[in-house]
Amino acid sequence: MADTPRARARVETTEQIKAIARRQLATEGPNLSLRAVARELGVVSSAVYRYFASRDELLTALILDAYNAMGEAVERAEAAVPRRELVARWATVWRVTREWSLARPAEYALVYGSPIPGYAAPQDTVAAAQRPLDVAMTVLRDGIERGVLEPPTDRLPRPVRSDVETIATFPGIEGIPPTLLARAMTMWAMLFGTISFELFGRYTNGVTDLDTYFEHQVKMSTRYLGLS
Repeated sequence: MADTPRARARVETTEQIKAIARRQLATEGPNLSLRAVARELGVVSSAVYRYFASRDELLTALILDAYNAMGEAVERAEAAVPRRELVARWATVWRVTREWSLARPAEYALVYGSPIPGYAAPQDTVAAAQRPLDVAMTVLRDGIERGVLEPPTDRLPRPVRSDVETIATFPGIEGIPPTLLARAMTMWAMLFGTISFELFGRYTNGVTDLDTYFEHQVKMSTRYLGLS
């Protein structure tokens, strides 16, 4: 897009619309209303449709922003850790994912909460969603290549092995042995399960020190994967 006053104005208005929509997410959940966005922006609703053709298109833009913001935070923090410190790199992925999620609960709920009725995320959200996972898989791949991480000897049920062998061909995940990938998938689910339980109040009256509990989960994950 050319860098003209008109182009800059369009970008600015687009960002204003998304900022208003994010505030709406925080108060109303995923029930976005372009009419309500237009009202807060001070324009007629038809004007908003010149920037986003539908509620779903606006949702997709917000989802992409959320995934990319989380991915950038994880990538930046993990890149600052010395390459040989595999445990610290893995722990950084977990900690930054949690920190980002706690700081932006409405956006976390948008991408990791309940599915939005009537909305189907397009394929172009997949790469953005996978960015933190790609970083985590790089840590495991580095451990394998350096000979400091041994694949576990788990006996996988045939359907599970078939699935993980297929997943191991996906971009960003290739090169991870099936038994290690199966464990990594379990740990990845534990990470987001732990964050979701914390954000959505599932630990209330049970876990009294959420920070310490999370660090325990980090340590358990590194042990289960053979990093420590």
